[in-house]
Amino acid sequence: MIRKVVVAGGGVLGSQIAYQAAYCGFDVTIWLRSEGSITRTQPKLDHLKDVYFETIEKMATPEGQTPANWARGLADFDTFDKDECLKKAENAYNGLKLELDMAKAVADADLVIESMAENLNDKIEFYRKLAPLLPEKTVLVTNSSTLLPSKMAKYTGRPEKFLSLHFANSIWKNNTAEIMAQAKTEPKYFDEVMRFAEEIRMIPLPVRKEKSGYLLNSMLVPLLFSGMDLFVNGVSDPESIDKAWTLGTGAPKGPFQILDTVGLTTAYNIVKMYVKIPSFLAPYNFKGMEKMLKKYIDEGKLGMSTGEGFYKYNK
Repeated sequence: MIRKVVVAGGGVLGSQIAYQAAYCGFDVTIWLRSEGSITRTQPKLDHLKDVYFETIEKMATPEGQTPANWARGLADFDTFDKDECLKKAENAYNGLKLELDMAKAVADADLVIESMAENLNDKIEFYRKLAPLLPEKTVLVTNSSTLLPSKMAKYTGRPEKFLSLHFANSIWKNNTAEIMAQAKTEPKYFDEVMRFAEEIRMIPLPVRKEKSGYLLNSMLVPLLFSGMDLFVNGVSDPESIDKAWTLGTGAPKGPFQILDTVGLTTAYNIVKMYVKIPSFLAPYNFKGMEKMLKKYIDEGKLGMSTGEGFYKYNK
């Protein structure tokens, strides 16, 4: 039974996963690498508290009680109790713990969710350090967007208890969780993670064959690549590209609005995995994308989390 959860990494999704699990009553600790990580993560948690409160308040209004605005990760429509939800959001904020000591963080963990930067070597290094510290009972999952769990399984020290659990952004509203095993994952742990996803109000989506990108990102990443390719090749600008997509399909966000939500650092790490493809074979201008994203990152424009990416936001 999963009760104590550790999220490794306090980035955009890591902080959301932690807050959502705490909202649903789990004992949650966020493990972070350094004091600097704490100064970056705490504002994200402060922001999430505001988002949860504002969302719950809106759900009590006629505008909020529409399919487009209802936050499925926070409550069912038929049993919604605003005061109860606000209490859960407050308790989540107050109950979350930040920890720098890895051994202390995972000492009694039932589940560890790795939600670190999309870099295979960094993840492998993390798992090597983590493996000797984990209790026998601990199930370990990666929230990697594109990396296959089989590439990391042997470094975990528990391949039978290791699999992927991938979330969409804005977890309180876009409440899907993709669960993907690798060859050595035992079925009972796959089932346990499926149950956990339900318990934190996600809709569990089993991925029955190991696939980079799972279901969502197998469709989303090509859209983001296409948008950035149009931009770096001088075909059009981000705002026009976004309008072409949103007005032409009815989608709420275009590729650059999505990139700002996901965070440009995540996008940069994904693009870096493709830059070694020879230009004559590459379907997109990955080198141009890498250069463009690095410029934004160097200027501190990381997306919504910093108040500016391809667009400017009120922090």
